[in-house]
Amino acid sequence: MEHPSAVATLDTHGTVTGWSEGARRLTGYPAEEAVGRAARELLAEDVPADVLATLSGTVRTRHRDGTLVAVSLRARALTGADGRPAGYAVTVEPPGGGRTSLAELAFEQAAMSMSVFDTRQHYLRLNEVACQVMGVPEEELTGRYFSDSVEDAEHSQGFLHHLRQVAETGRPARYESFTGAPALNRDHAWTTEMWPVRDASGELLGTALAAFDSTEQYWARERLALLNKAAAAIGTTLDLVRTAEELVEVVVPRFADFASVDLLEWVLGAEESPAVFSEEVALRRVAHGSVTEGTPEAAVHLGHVDVHPALSPPARAMREGRVLVSQAGEPSFVHWVAERNARAPAGRSYRTGAHSMMAVPLRARGITLGVAVAVRMEQPDEYGSEDAVFAEELASRAAVCIDNARRFTRERSTALALQHSLQPKGLPGQAAVEVAHRYLPSVSAAGIGGDWFDVIPLAGSRVALVVGDVVGHGIPSTATMGRLCTAVRTLADVDLPPDELLTHLDDLVTHLVAGDSGDDVAELGATCLYAVYDPVTRCLSLAAAGHPAPAVVLPDGTARLVRMTAGPPLGVGGLPFEAAELELPEGSVVALYTDGLVEDRDRDVDHATAELCRALTAPANSLDALCDTVLKAVMPEEPGDDVALLLARTRALGTDQIRTWDVHPDPSHVAATRRSVTEQLTEWGLDEAAFVTELVVSELVTNAIRYGEPPIQLRLIRDSALICEVSDASSTSPHLRRAHAYDEGGRGLLLVAQLTQRWGSRQTGTGKTIWAEQPLPANP
Repeated sequence: MEHPSAVATLDTHGTVTGWSEGARRLTGYPAEEAVGRAARELLAEDVPADVLATLSGTVRTRHRDGTLVAVSLRARALTGADGRPAGYAVTVEPPGGGRTSLAELAFEQAAMSMSVFDTRQHYLRLNEVACQVMGVPEEELTGRYFSDSVEDAEHSQGFLHHLRQVAETGRPARYESFTGAPALNRDHAWTTEMWPVRDASGELLGTALAAFDSTEQYWARERLALLNKAAAAIGTTLDLVRTAEELVEVVVPRFADFASVDLLEWVLGAEESPAVFSEEVALRRVAHGSVTEGTPEAAVHLGHVDVHPALSPPARAMREGRVLVSQAGEPSFVHWVAERNARAPAGRSYRTGAHSMMAVPLRARGITLGVAVAVRMEQPDEYGSEDAVFAEELASRAAVCIDNARRFTRERSTALALQHSLQPKGLPGQAAVEVAHRYLPSVSAAGIGGDWFDVIPLAGSRVALVVGDVVGHGIPSTATMGRLCTAVRTLADVDLPPDELLTHLDDLVTHLVAGDSGDDVAELGATCLYAVYDPVTRCLSLAAAGHPAPAVVLPDGTARLVRMTAGPPLGVGGLPFEAAELELPEGSVVALYTDGLVEDRDRDVDHATAELCRALTAPANSLDALCDTVLKAVMPEEPGDDVALLLARTRALGTDQIRTWDVHPDPSHVAATRRSVTEQLTEWGLDEAAFVTELVVSELVTNAIRYGEPPIQLRLIRDSALICEVSDASSTSPHLRRAHAYDEGGRGLLLVAQLTQRWGSRQTGTGKTIWAEQPLPANP
């Protein structure tokens, strides 16, 4: 016989219930002729008593062709599910079995688990590795039904299903699972190949399998999948704490049973001040999580600071700049767990079972930001070298995201500080309008934008209202906004008309673009609306450079957008700006805003501006309350851009606060003009200001007669200050100069500058106006 071994199973009555291919080759009887027969019929003589007693020995069997064959026999008792005898498994070998074939040796010594089953899923053969996995010797499994040798679990049913499928279909199968085994203390990944076994005629005799322990490959794939997940899950926002929480959510529970993220104090602040490590390291807990609800393992509360001793794993990992792995039994690990347990409530040692931990420094761009700690308690595997490499890669990605969030926070704080410094803090010296404003910075990842607004007092009780928006986000846009805001204030001080002021501002932006290292004009482009309100004439003159038109609410409750030509954005160059004028009743509300209030990707601008007009007519106790009402009604739920809103309620100066004289261009009339001014001051109760005012009027009127052109006009305005204005038809602006000892003139404007609070000149449509302001005497 060529086959070295054969297997048969008997019931308790000695009837054959199973018959292997080896048995067929040994005896010549196929399975259909052997199964169901009494085993005694296949023997040439009765079984000796000693063989029956020891269930092993040599017997003679009769071959199907009538010849006698002596074989060595071994029998093993089989038990059923109830523990009672269910039969026997008989293994026979021909004499000379010591000469084992190469195939048999290969089967026995294979490095993977190999087994052979009959068509009814009973064990026929197992190699050494399979017996080690099952935890029992081969003789205890031979002849047993597969399900009787394993726990009744889902993975066992899946394995049995594939065995049956191969036996029924005769086609090989591949089965992957992550399960435990009777002799293993933890789950393993298995890749099992199953294939049908046939005889020379093609008849299916059973199923063979080889199971590969692919645990290392499984965990390698898991780590790679976890890295892919981390790439998408960590850094979804630019919130530093949320980024740390995302790191914890990725590693728990797939990589750790407990994880925490602690950061250095300076990382959470707005200042750039990397710490120099000393013996102890103080860290603030920003995120932690565990497989246990409520994270009871945490010895440090969120937001609290913990000081790590110099020899603790977290402190060492940060100081040495490498992943530090500690296992149960190591002094540093024992001390760390004991120190943590000491903080737990009495009798509640949540860290029982902790056997492996890993401290991973969070480093980005060469700077250490903090440390992440991972602990295993329920997972049986200890952290190894492959886990350390994975943790280092994961921590590197997370640290970059944390550093990006830190940099964004710092840049945002800087931009907000710059924005805040440029916002109007008060309006001393002007009473032309009552104002209220709101500025809401963008919360998008793009950063703070370049929106700004301003209220600038001008001569003659007038006031300039400005709102603008620089294209782009971040520090560059905020810095450009600062330059433009300063430029507008400078040009406003020159008292240029709105359209001329925007022309000068457009030239400035064009020069900024030309001097920038990049050539992208749009990035330094901007929009701006500049308006001037005169409480004497109640006239609002305004011009826009690519900016939305303001809305006006009249005292009767009607609201509308101002009809005007927006003009090109700043930085385009070469195109004119057009000014518009309208007369407003006292108590009108002018609303200036940036496009972030009405523009959004999913909104219609016309509909949004209509909502703005409706919101402006809503009842409100104050302008501040009206600001809040408008923002609540109009602003997008998640604005992707900064929002600036400036509301101004107009006031008007009454005729009793203004006095105007036409001056005859003759020096002999200056004295009469002074007397008229003195009488008016007496009527206003401002006799204390008469001396200085007479000197100012005398100098300004004399200069206008001497150097200007008629018609000449003098105007006194009693507002928050006493304003003296002299207008003439000449466009030549005066300037201060130092008079020499023998000069007969040249001291007038110097005298005016010394006697008044401030003075200046502005161009008008018919010439120029020279003005001077002096404070009013305090009320007694």
